[in-house]
Amino acid sequence: MKAIIVGGGIGGLTTALMLRARGIDCELYEQSDSIRELGVGINTLPHAIRELTGLGLLDRLDDVAVRTDQLFYLTRHGQQVWHEKRGLDAGHDVPQFSIHRGRLQSVIHRAVVERLGADAIHTGCRLGAFTQDEGGVTAHFFDRTGAHVATARGDVLIGADGIHSKVRQTMYPNEGPPVWNGLMLWRGATDWPVFLTGSSMIISGGLNAKAVIYPIAEGSSPASRLTNWAILVRIGDANTLPPRREDWSRPGKREELMPHVAGFSIPQVDLASLIRATPEFWEYPCCDRDPLPSWIDGRVTLLGDAAHPMYPVGSNGASQAILDARCLADALARSEHPRQALMAYERQRLPMTADIVASNRRGGPEGVIDAVEKLAPQGFTDIDAILNYESREAIVRGYAAKAGFAARVVGR
Repeated sequence: MKAIIVGGGIGGLTTALMLRARGIDCELYEQSDSIRELGVGINTLPHAIRELTGLGLLDRLDDVAVRTDQLFYLTRHGQQVWHEKRGLDAGHDVPQFSIHRGRLQSVIHRAVVERLGADAIHTGCRLGAFTQDEGGVTAHFFDRTGAHVATARGDVLIGADGIHSKVRQTMYPNEGPPVWNGLMLWRGATDWPVFLTGSSMIISGGLNAKAVIYPIAEGSSPASRLTNWAILVRIGDANTLPPRREDWSRPGKREELMPHVAGFSIPQVDLASLIRATPEFWEYPCCDRDPLPSWIDGRVTLLGDAAHPMYPVGSNGASQAILDARCLADALARSEHPRQALMAYERQRLPMTADIVASNRRGGPEGVIDAVEKLAPQGFTDIDAILNYESREAIVRGYAAKAGFAARVVGR
């Protein structure tokens, strides 16, 4: 069996490693001219790290990431709504990592080159079209000028080509653009003094105005960390077109961001100074897509953001793509026919990810902050008098169970 993977992001690269581990041949085609370390910080949850550990990547991740040990949910005014341990401290057998997205991608990319060979990755290859017959699927790739550069033949084609997936567009030509919910996300990272445990994550504010801060790597000294921040603010109406195309690499404008930062008060970190100290940062209209009725077209399927793009809530986007890769590789390894494998993969992964997409639209686990801010918009003196522990726990741990990373969590 041979698989054609379209897309060289975290999902596509992990799929290549998973297939290789099961003795399945594959080639990967990426439209960019090179696979570069783009983006800023993300969190990768224990259920996904467990899969990467199974691929022998734990030590490499430890070299470039931070093992997250604490998570604090605060209101915009800095009052604590919930606190819980994370990763190993929460009872998992593997860590939760806070990591630069590009470095995570680089770790997986290097492993693909080592195990499959550099010839298995083809850059500068944009998918133009694919055709199928009883024996397999044929894909045609072109460069930026429109010149044909490659034709690939395989038993299956896996579309791991992101929220603007060409594979998905071919399967659903009338779907339209991603859906914007009116939220704008700004993200950046810079060297900053250690706060709390040095491995802690802070989320302040609910879905309409939220700040997220966490370290993603060692800093320039033992007293500092490369610290990631994100500001998510509603600036428009849902179901309208975003002001600019969804693109992670578009520079943000400080004059547009800073007025929103003034609405947060976080005792542990001087948020405004952190952002002012960041030389460059990026903006992204917060978009997703409605869940599909099916990810399959014959011998073709979708994976990661191509299958289930979701709002950046609950630290789940990259993690779910990694889980997709494991599930699909297992299905291809044990099924008698590729189409049977794709159906088994879809049965397991589509309903779960559709639930997560819907939950993220409602705020995910961070909905506990929304619930408290709605009941006490001016703050509180006793959190339990506003929303009792059991109700807060149900929101946070209910999401963990839905997303598949529940453990013996100690929270308060």
